[in-house]
Amino acid sequence: MNQLSKTALRPHTVSARISPAAGLDVLSRNEVTRLRDASQRGLHALLRRCALAVLTQGVETDDARALLDRYPDFDIQVLQQDRGIKLELQNAPAQAFVDGRIIRGVNELLFAVVRDIVYVATQMEAGGFDLEDSSGITHSVFEILRNARVLRPHADPNLVVCWGGHSIARHEYEYTKQVGYQLGLRGLDIVTGCGPGAMKGPMKGAIIGHGKQRRKSNRYIGITEPGIIAAESPNPSVNHLIIMPDIEKRLEAFVRVGHGIIVFPGGVGTAEEILYLLGILLHPENASIPFPLIFTGPRESAAYFEQIDRFLRLSLGDEVSRRYAIVVDDPAEVARLMVKGIDKVRDYRLDSKDAFFFNWALRIQHEFQVPFRPTHENMAGLKLHRDQPAHRLAADLRRAFSGIVAGNVKEEGIRAIEQHGLFEIHGELEIMRSLDALLHSFVEQHRMKLPGGSAYKPCYRVVVD
Repeated sequence: MNQLSKTALRPHTVSARISPAAGLDVLSRNEVTRLRDASQRGLHALLRRCALAVLTQGVETDDARALLDRYPDFDIQVLQQDRGIKLELQNAPAQAFVDGRIIRGVNELLFAVVRDIVYVATQMEAGGFDLEDSSGITHSVFEILRNARVLRPHADPNLVVCWGGHSIARHEYEYTKQVGYQLGLRGLDIVTGCGPGAMKGPMKGAIIGHGKQRRKSNRYIGITEPGIIAAESPNPSVNHLIIMPDIEKRLEAFVRVGHGIIVFPGGVGTAEEILYLLGILLHPENASIPFPLIFTGPRESAAYFEQIDRFLRLSLGDEVSRRYAIVVDDPAEVARLMVKGIDKVRDYRLDSKDAFFFNWALRIQHEFQVPFRPTHENMAGLKLHRDQPAHRLAADLRRAFSGIVAGNVKEEGIRAIEQHGLFEIHGELEIMRSLDALLHSFVEQHRMKLPGGSAYKPCYRVVVD
């Protein structure tokens, strides 16, 4: 029973004590202490930021600092009691409650936040994750997903990862819903970055498709990380939330649990995801591993993928186009191609005796797994030249886009730009021209925006070597 009282100071906030609706029941005293610790070594600041993002589902902002500014008096404390744990919420957003009770889905995601923050912190401190080599990092991703109970050993492959922009045009959003609907009709579940836009639409569409097929136990999995959750709060359709420690482990989680990926129109973050995946698929050891990848959007967005395609072919070679299909304005065809692709994945996993629930066979090199800090020094040190294997160039191109994402929307990146000026990106003339043209097209199409909706000012400067 929630004991709820309206706060006098803020009319649109409430305070409450809540018990877990499902999942996490108990924590150790040490874990509770860490979650309550507001010092730099403690976990309270991280818990507060992630919890507020969950409580403000549906609020769309590009600024990770905006939510904390909007609810400066919000706080969350973990209480250890004889019958298990409770969360004490102070001055929480009222939209998370209905008639004095917290919405069940919000409750579940709040305790998922606690679960993941505690697990990652305790495992890292105890040396449970070996992060020094590639295999150890992959096992850490596996352990986090297993602890979140998202891995199902007896289910056929059916998880489709959907990537795309969190701030897209209305017609593009409607198209993502149509694709999700077609996927749902064919019994496919959805994995996204859990935010709005192209992460929300496929889930909403799939809900209708699943409902028409009277399908139960549907999964709408949202995978996020602490640096971006406030800018991309979980959308209301998410029923499984996983918070990975950083963007690289988040990306690896997508390709390890997903059986195919659909990319909708987006901006720099979407380009980063494309380069991450293609860099992996272009590695010689992954040449024979099936992994369906489809770029798709409505007819009005065809130019977006034409420009992406040109950039990929120029920088990585024409061979890269064999690893993806481009489908324009045909949701049913996208779903049919994905079903065929996943059938090949199933056959391959059976033949190779690889698990359906985790793609162990895929080789992911260490440079794709190590967190990239978007400092001025690191951005200037990227090697954007074609005199190296395509998968290595893709790795550095991804880092370049990652730094631009940080400079646009992440607090750390925004602060670095404010203090030290624009990032400098060095590289080969043709690649730099193509990269610059691609980034400018994102600006013209309003796919790159500064927090608060102000006029866009680039956070980077392109330098030709």
